[in-house]
Amino acid sequence: MNLVEDKLNLSENAVKVLEKRYLKRDKDGNCVETPADMFRRVASTIASGDLKFGKTQQDVDVLTERFYKMITNRYFMPNSPTLMNAGRELGQLAACFVLPVEDSLEGIFETVKNTALIHKSGGGTGFSFSRLRPKNSVVRSTMGVSSGPVSFMEVFNAATEAVKQGGTRRGANMGILRVDHPDILDFINCKSDNNKLNNFNISVAVTDKFMEALKAGTDYDLVNPQNNTVVGRLSAKKVFDMIVDGAWRNGEPGIIYIDKMNADNPTPLIGQIESTNPCGEVPLLAYEACNLGSINLGMMVDETPEGNKINWQRLADTTRTAIRFLDNVIEVNNYPLPKISEMVRNNRKIGLGVMGWADMLMKMGLSYASEEGTKLGAQVMEFIDYESKCESIELSKERGRFNNFAGSVYDNKKFLTNKYRGKSAGIISDEQWADLDNQIEKFGIRNATTTCIAPTGTISMIASASGGIEPLFGLVFSRLIMDGTEMLEINPIFKDYMIKKGLYNEDLMKEIAKTGSVAHVNGISDEIKHIFVTAHDVSPYWHVKMQAAFQLHTDNAVSKTVNFEEHATRQDIEEAYILAYENNLKGITVYRNNSRQFQPMNLDSKKKEEENKVEEVEVVEEPVVEEVKEEYNPTGEIKKVTCPECGNTIEMAEGCFICLNCGYSGCS
Repeated sequence: MNLVEDKLNLSENAVKVLEKRYLKRDKDGNCVETPADMFRRVASTIASGDLKFGKTQQDVDVLTERFYKMITNRYFMPNSPTLMNAGRELGQLAACFVLPVEDSLEGIFETVKNTALIHKSGGGTGFSFSRLRPKNSVVRSTMGVSSGPVSFMEVFNAATEAVKQGGTRRGANMGILRVDHPDILDFINCKSDNNKLNNFNISVAVTDKFMEALKAGTDYDLVNPQNNTVVGRLSAKKVFDMIVDGAWRNGEPGIIYIDKMNADNPTPLIGQIESTNPCGEVPLLAYEACNLGSINLGMMVDETPEGNKINWQRLADTTRTAIRFLDNVIEVNNYPLPKISEMVRNNRKIGLGVMGWADMLMKMGLSYASEEGTKLGAQVMEFIDYESKCESIELSKERGRFNNFAGSVYDNKKFLTNKYRGKSAGIISDEQWADLDNQIEKFGIRNATTTCIAPTGTISMIASASGGIEPLFGLVFSRLIMDGTEMLEINPIFKDYMIKKGLYNEDLMKEIAKTGSVAHVNGISDEIKHIFVTAHDVSPYWHVKMQAAFQLHTDNAVSKTVNFEEHATRQDIEEAYILAYENNLKGITVYRNNSRQFQPMNLDSKKKEEENKVEEVEVVEEPVVEEVKEEYNPTGEIKKVTCPECGNTIEMAEGCFICLNCGYSGCS
């Protein structure tokens, strides 16, 4: 089968990624479908959901073509499980789930069992351990003492490891503990050893009360979740400093602002939000799931005689088609647990996000680190938010409102009007939001949430797009190819720009590859340096402001990494956390470059240094499923992590470690 001939609008690297991870294989591990076959399989399977609503097969065929063109034009990509599993025996299409952790041995191990079933199906899991009694609490039934939340996290971690060893797709976990839990200090330090809890991202659920105490310089209450009694007090500043120190040392823990998440909980009568998915962008109730997809913003820009312009009509059409696609995913999905199926169908949360944001900015000649850049980000997301609600209302007319609509935030005649009054980015007026409120009052809305900014990992590689709303990691970097030689990987928008300006040459590209950035390259104009910024050229202030610009019109949360240079101080990270809270972010992930021993750079100069120090790690490839391989030295320190798909190194971006060569990610 000649995959390259069937690549449609795909790059050769995208075809390689599809062949490696997504296409059907026979028992001998040989691909038995082309990329076109896969996209057709996905489009037809998702379109078949319309049959449940009285549509004919002819209607489904028309919708299949609409979905197929949207995906093959690279306007939109669903999350990886949908691409992998739609129309196949497993049929599990959701990326991540949240499970409850109850304060009993039976409840805990019931969740461990359910976690294994989810990981077996290819999903990730998020948990709040905040309901568990503190360590050394008396257990009445045995008169023994509890070992506390962190010890049970180790049980979940071991179970995840066992399922991974069984040869399934790597499972990722999010572990969350409220800042007012008595064991919070143990939790903050639980990943200070890089060899522990390696199957978990961890985040502290920070409350408004805690932030008020921090601002006032006072202590705050610790509350026993068994009986909601105050059992102690801690200095908010001391605890905050510990969180900052952990983030400075190795990027963990992250922070979620739990009260801000619950302020936007669309179904408060059904329950309080306690946790998120592993990458933090989807606050979910227990037994809810992520059904996600992303619009490729770079493909929403047209080249005209007057300059590059956003094609707003294409963006509107893509948004509406994508919302219909994601709602259909819920209908055809084979969920791993009946409780999940019930909860998902009752709330029908979907998350339409974006990728290719850095591409759009570069094409528009705007800097990521600028007021103009953040303003455009707010406008684009406002437009997507509005169009997504319009389509969800249309779906409600056809299919009915989500089951838990009564008592939801939408069961309020002026919800959108009140939410966005005076906050327009200049695209959608107060009158337009008011009109949607009137339609919702009359027809309802199909989905409790419609928008979310997720990491895009491998799907952005398939779409040849920059990841999520991140700036580029590098404009030029070295890529290891099949025979072990290296070649330069040059961002195509940057390359095209430099050619048009008559500035492109191989020596200059090699010079840029040393750091990946043009910021410190002699002979590059200020204009080029302004437009073509990379992650480490962007100050933490602009990272946070860009996340805030998208968060305002995002129902769920925004997954993004605030990248810091290696020399950044703890105070720098502290300021980013405070700025994030003041800008109404729902969470924040920071990463100081090289702060984990096993995180090598995939840039030319750094790689040459590492080659002299680190023995290459052997990568053993399974026919279908690959694992990240880690090498340890005698002290237990991780020396290097290599990508299981291409042998290049893994880097922190989009809230988790991904391969910037082929896009491999445990979060995608």
